[in-house]
Amino acid sequence: MKNAFIALCLAASAASACTGYERTSTLGPTASGVAGLLGNWTSSNLTSGANACTDFKWNVTQQTGNTASGTFSATCAGDLKVAGTANGSLSGSIVTWNATATATVPGLPSCAITLTGTAELGVDSIRVPYSGDTCLGKVSGVEVLKKN
Repeated sequence: MKNAFIALCLAASAASACTGYERTSTLGPTASGVAGLLGNWTSSNLTSGANACTDFKWNVTQQTGNTASGTFSATCAGDLKVAGTANGSLSGSIVTWNATATATVPGLPSCAITLTGTAELGVDSIRVPYSGDTCLGKVSGVEVLKKN
């Protein structure tokens, strides 16, 4: 009886190994290629810091090939209100992106800023590590954008 049980277990193991297992995952934006990036994306993190940017908004309005572009805004380095353009290039589930913008803060002249990063697409979000330069110094951090 014990040998029959062992034989049954071995047969079941062999059968399950032969049938295989396949797991698929569909990432929201990559499901329809770069066109899936079109639309409004916003971050939910409103906590700011001296070297961070928050309240990201990216309105993706144009798509050509594997690139997408549109308007961009954020609040950086505490009180800098940032507005400009951003573009990204999609490869698999990775978006290599950059943004150029003008930053304003009350009482100071406006200044140019640049941000860059390599974003990772999720099922319904984009994880956006970034770094860049502002007139108040360097900024860096990670934001998570969700499609509206």
